[in-house]
Amino acid sequence: MALDQNKLDDLLGRFVTDVGGSFQALNAILGDRLGLYRALQMTMPAKPEDVASEARVAERYVREWLAGQAAGGYVTYDPGSGRYSLTEEQAFLLAAPDGMQAAAAFHIPVAVAKNIERITEAFRTGGGFPWHDHDPALFEGTERFFRPGYVMNLVSAWIPALDGVEARLRSGARVADVGCGHGASTLLMAEAFPASEITGFDYHPASVDLARKRAVDAGLADRVSFEVASAADFPGAGYDLVTIFDALHDMPDPSGAAKHIRAALGDDGTLLLVEPMAGDRVEENLNPVGRLYYGASTVICVAHSMSEEPRTALGAQAGEAALTDLLHDAGFGRVRRAAETPFNLVLEARA
Repeated sequence: MALDQNKLDDLLGRFVTDVGGSFQALNAILGDRLGLYRALQMTMPAKPEDVASEARVAERYVREWLAGQAAGGYVTYDPGSGRYSLTEEQAFLLAAPDGMQAAAAFHIPVAVAKNIERITEAFRTGGGFPWHDHDPALFEGTERFFRPGYVMNLVSAWIPALDGVEARLRSGARVADVGCGHGASTLLMAEAFPASEITGFDYHPASVDLARKRAVDAGLADRVSFEVASAADFPGAGYDLVTIFDALHDMPDPSGAAKHIRAALGDDGTLLLVEPMAGDRVEENLNPVGRLYYGASTVICVAHSMSEEPRTALGAQAGEAALTDLLHDAGFGRVRRAAETPFNLVLEARA
């Protein structure tokens, strides 16, 4: 076998990056759970003992943690002073309470890893692994991964991109947020459109319980409600707007869900469908975003969709064409791309 040393070195470089990334996941969770990024922000330029004192943790661990974070480019090290700091971008990504809090995303792969034996068996046999069987850290990580994008785009860009929907919401509309999880998207709409009646639906009782608590904590319980129901059987009719955020592709029967939503909408109702950004062909998704979504989809999205019939398994990189065909088959006559971000594909569907 003749090896090209340059190609091998390049591949080994990717391997080292990935293995290092797996340990970064663990260390980012430590930083998130223990408040280390925030402690660094509060004390910088900081010695390890400064961060340890602020976070009330052991200095020796912090010393190793900071060095690893600097090696990965997540914090900044000054060799002259031996102190660590965060650039404005690093602080926004990791430390700021109103920033992206991106370290929370690492809860997702670590939570999945706790059930890797069962997922391995499902992979081997063609079975499934349902969402509700995952470690609860997955639910937290998923919400915190997606929420910053919703905060930045939902009210300011996505809803205004829909034909006439924003005006209806301001005057008072009936809204169903399907697959709402912990209610991040539901509460954002409730806060922005107080005249509207908004209900979040999710099949997962624990998520609904937490969403209800979040509504109370936010002072929004009088204008939003949460109910346990699936996308294929949530109650009500005549909705002005139905929304699904990053959930349709996970469903065992996305076609059945889309048909139920079409029936639940009023004559001039709108479906706002937000899905992970993807091209229609595999080669269009061979990039860092596609890598992230394909990886998560294998062990989370496809695994859940395979847990019940008809086991459609669209996957997180379904693409606009497949989603449009599905919506047309469900009875939607008009489907268009209303907006997009590097991470989100936003579709509007009407009768």
